[in-house]
Amino acid sequence: MIREATPQDWPNIWPIFSEITKTGDTYAYPVDTDIETAESLWMKKPDRTFVFEEDGQILGTYYVKTNHDGPGQHVCNCGYMVSGDARGKGLARRMCEHSQIIAREMDYHAMQFNFVASSNEVAVSLWQKLGFEIVGTLPKAFNHPSLGFVDAFVMYKWLAD
Repeated sequence: MIREATPQDWPNIWPIFSEITKTGDTYAYPVDTDIETAESLWMKKPDRTFVFEEDGQILGTYYVKTNHDGPGQHVCNCGYMVSGDARGKGLARRMCEHSQIIAREMDYHAMQFNFVASSNEVAVSLWQKLGFEIVGTLPKAFNHPSLGFVDAFVMYKWLAD
């Protein structure tokens, strides 16, 4: 079940956030992001945050926020995280599909992922299967912990009919 997150969910989201950011291989957050900063990034700055819950356990989470104000406010940005124990079960796909419905309900006309590490091949492939295009490549913009400098992609999907 995907539902809107509440402040009481944060203690169960934090382990997922921490697990993913500590590896330093997918998100451009510092590997030592503290719990207060993480809560602000994931729960307070976005317009809305959601959790993927199964049998009372939070297995994944995503947020939706405006990518840019003013003339760009019709484009949203989302971030997705899935617990290591739940990867490979289609949660990211389901959350991305859900986020597109939510984005349309929130009157967004497009969704943009600003900084997808090219080395994150599973995510890049999934986003492309879901209709996102690579519209820009930032050469050597992501410093991967084992691969060194790799490209980052800007990915985009028009949501309006």
